[in-house]
Amino acid sequence: MIPIPYITFHGNCAEALAEYEKIFDAAPASVMTFSEAPQEMRDSIPEASPQAVMHAALKIGNGWIYASDDIMGGSPEMAGCSITIDLPDVARARAVFDALADHGQIHMEFAKTFWSEGFGTLTDRYGTRWMIGVEAPMPDQPQS
Repeated sequence: MIPIPYITFHGNCAEALAEYEKIFDAAPASVMTFSEAPQEMRDSIPEASPQAVMHAALKIGNGWIYASDDIMGGSPEMAGCSITIDLPDVARARAVFDALADHGQIHMEFAKTFWSEGFGTLTDRYGTRWMIGVEAPMPDQPQS
């Protein structure tokens, strides 16, 4: 089993995924919009835009992020949870951190720490919380 984070967006899921594809040099996400849902489902949720993302899957490295738009408007902003990604070197980790931080909010500047050659935390422009670090082998920690 591999846990997969599921991110809910407020009408900008496709835009966020396109940005994450660029930042992480990932293949295009698999995206299903509400226009692809069966008619009876579309009829039962008339407030859903046909272009809204019903479900998407983005492969980043060996992991996945699932995502959708919150067409019902009830999902709170992301809190108490972050997506953690460790990259192979400081330069790549710094580049990813800076790209995600663009128009976002930095919580901890990217810098060397006692546990990593580089680490920082932020909330990106889409409301997703990230912890970006540099791969460092640690005892009893799974390696990516």
